Amino acid sequence: MKHRARLLWIAAAGICLLAGCARAQQAPTDIRPIAAGKNVLIVYLSRTNNTKAIAEFIHEKAGGTIVPLELERPYPTDYETMVQQVARENETGYLPPLKTKFDGIEQVDFVFLGFPTWGMQLPPPVKSFLHQYSMRGKTIIPFNTNAGYGAGSSFQSVRELCSQCTVLEGLAIRAGAERDGQYLVIQGERAREAREEVENWLGTIMKRLRIQRPSP
Repeated sequence: MKHRARLLWIAAAGICLLAGCARAQQAPTDIRPIAAGKNVLIVYLSRTNNTKAIAEFIHEKAGGTIVPLELERPYPTDYETMVQQVARENETGYLPPLKTKFDGIEQVDFVFLGFPTWGMQLPPPVKSFLHQYSMRGKTIIPFNTNAGYGAGSSFQSVRELCSQCTVLEGLAIRAGAERDGQYLVIQGERAREAREEVENWLGTIMKRLRIQRPSP
């Protein structure tokens, strides 16, 4: 009886071990949290989907929740009309109401904040987000896509609007120029290059925070 019970115990242990291995094989290894026990939110504004592409690259590596910023009243599809509207909003300080809502944002530790450069400034919808939701005590990590002129004053604006946060070094990546008819350019070979830029940037951030990625 003792010998039989021992055999049954060994068989059960073997089944549990195999089940554990199967679960490990099924679990994704390329999507890992940036820090164990930390909640990550990736928020982005994207008109031509270039910023969206970068946000998705970040999500592949950092995990967390990824959410696009949407307005109650979307901007005009005509580029020149949109530019004029954004210019008026910047001049008057108008903050367009957001359709996107966030519940439980107080539980988030890291916020990746993505946006294009509009008029060399931080886009008004991103200002709306930072005014509407408290980022106090969080770590903010901005990323930007632009037409080759850089991030302008947008990273500085993020630091000013998040004065009670830790704001890390931002990433600026060249993308399309809508005014020239260039829309989604982060695809194909350019996507591969951009992905490498994102990975190198994230590596620098993790070293600064002394965060080790969990083993797969």
